[in-house]
Amino acid sequence: MIPLLWFAAFVAALIFLMALRIPVAVSMGLIGMAGTAAFVSPRAIVQIANLAYSQTGSFVLVVVPLFVLMGEVIAVSGLGTSLFRAAALWLRRLPGGLAIGTIAACTGFAAVCGSSPVTAATMGALSFPEMVKRGYSKRLALGATAAGGTLGILIPPSVPMILYGVITNTSIGKLFLAGILPGLMLATLLSLTVIAQVMLRPQDAPKITEISSTRERIRATGEAAPIVLISFMVIGSIYAGIATPTEAGAVGAAAAILVSALMRKLKLTALRRALDGTIRTTAMFMLLLIGGIFSSFVLTRLGVPQGLSAFLTGLDVPSWVIIIAINVFLLVLGMFMDPLSILVIVVPIFLHTIVGLGYDPIWFGILVTIQIEIAAISPPVGFNLFVLRSAAPGATLQDAMMGSLIFIVPMLVGVGLLMVFPDIALFLPSLLR
Repeated sequence: MIPLLWFAAFVAALIFLMALRIPVAVSMGLIGMAGTAAFVSPRAIVQIANLAYSQTGSFVLVVVPLFVLMGEVIAVSGLGTSLFRAAALWLRRLPGGLAIGTIAACTGFAAVCGSSPVTAATMGALSFPEMVKRGYSKRLALGATAAGGTLGILIPPSVPMILYGVITNTSIGKLFLAGILPGLMLATLLSLTVIAQVMLRPQDAPKITEISSTRERIRATGEAAPIVLISFMVIGSIYAGIATPTEAGAVGAAAAILVSALMRKLKLTALRRALDGTIRTTAMFMLLLIGGIFSSFVLTRLGVPQGLSAFLTGLDVPSWVIIIAINVFLLVLGMFMDPLSILVIVVPIFLHTIVGLGYDPIWFGILVTIQIEIAAISPPVGFNLFVLRSAAPGATLQDAMMGSLIFIVPMLVGVGLLMVFPDIALFLPSLLR
């Protein structure tokens, strides 16, 4: 029971510091230093600093700014416009076709962007005004865009997956591969949700009577080809054994800059914005990683992960009951914390339990990724909701919140399917063994 009390004290301290408006990363760092000094040894603080330096100096982390830069360049250059236009032309005749087209465009954009907020902001600026102009309800338009934006961290490349791989010492390449089928599954479930919603409330998405020619569709598809090519270069080079994830990130970033420049869509001011966004995102990532290392150090020395694992695995209940309990905990946590913070806090604590129950860490990584996707659209702190309010002209936070609620349901269905059929995530990685 003592490890459980330590864990409860950690959560209470974290909530208290967050209530004082101290950033999560800084809060975890403070708890780590104070806990180490009080319960381990003041001299061990130096050991934490050395550990943080060695972890953050890992060459593997070079991939983070590279993938972020690739997504930022494509976002600021406007290449994402072609994806939405092509998807909208092909799918516009379906019930809620523009909303489904937005989800499809988010799926394609996710393959060249490892960030959920960037995906949501890019597509929101394009799709929301178009849907509103066509008579779509703001709630449906914002909900579909916010939910589709979450695919940016499930379909590879993915910044949270890189963080998970670093924390758990899991193959990033296999994690990327594991996210493909669940990502496509979620995109399908989200699209079916749009169709169901429009069939129940036809007024939310008026039918589009305009007919687009086959030539127009093919031309739009051809304009989206550069993004498809960049995605193929990145993902294909990893699984063909030509490049490591880090090298593939460099290839993707260079290709994004080169293609955007050749198409005359990358001005110097836009490149500066992309670099600024890359620096900010990378700095946030590294600060969270350091804060997580600090707090994980003291929790491990106090035996919290080991004790919690022994307690949960020793319960006389089926393992799936424990997995459901962990998912409920993640769901509640996602209502009040940002996705990366949840990842840093939860994974080190529950990984021992997952492994002790006989589950694959790669499968758990995809499960956690979907949960933090839900967190990105869960009121009151859903990050994608605030991003859309700023990026989509005329959007309100209330409409974004109300519109996103229905899309939490298919995402929970996705979690359930992944629990019942773990091979959805593990099939493709198994091909590499």
